[in-house]
Amino acid sequence: MSIRPDHWIARMAREHGMIEPFQETQVREGVISYGLSSYGYDLRVSDEFKIFTDVYGATVDPKQFDPRSFVDWTGTTCVVPPNSFALARSIEYFRIPRNVLTVCVGKSTYARCGIIVNVTPFEPEWEGHVTLEISNTTPLPAKIYAEEGIAQVLFFESSDPCDTSYADRQGKYQAQRGLTLPRV
Repeated sequence: MSIRPDHWIARMAREHGMIEPFQETQVREGVISYGLSSYGYDLRVSDEFKIFTDVYGATVDPKQFDPRSFVDWTGTTCVVPPNSFALARSIEYFRIPRNVLTVCVGKSTYARCGIIVNVTPFEPEWEGHVTLEISNTTPLPAKIYAEEGIAQVLFFESSDPCDTSYADRQGKYQAQRGLTLPRV
């Protein structure tokens, strides 16, 4: 398995719709960078957020998640409370080829402020908007900027396609659109 460079990512985005919309260059002026980088793609966060709240005193249970544990927020910025988190989604829609695995990692600009994006893979033949978990590890409120970079996706290509893809297994998050809550 080898990591794929920018020209491979650009070709796959143009010819196969692997990333839509696709930003062919890295945008950096006055924003947290996004777009094509040397060996990956910096995705953007949309303006839709679900901010975690403890207003109902619920227990966080991935098998029976109470959607009332979130406050919906739409805006150009989102303030994540201290020691809490928010869910968001990527602007980009991804279609991962059968012989590719990705790893999505947080950007260092946010990490240097104590804001962590959950590390997650995009499995072969997964497609959809990426649901992101953004953790504020600090004792202070943390600001997130919509329509700017939030995480980097690294692409690993195998010389052999996998035997069973995410689509073959009919994965529960296949073709998700918008911000998707946990499912069992």
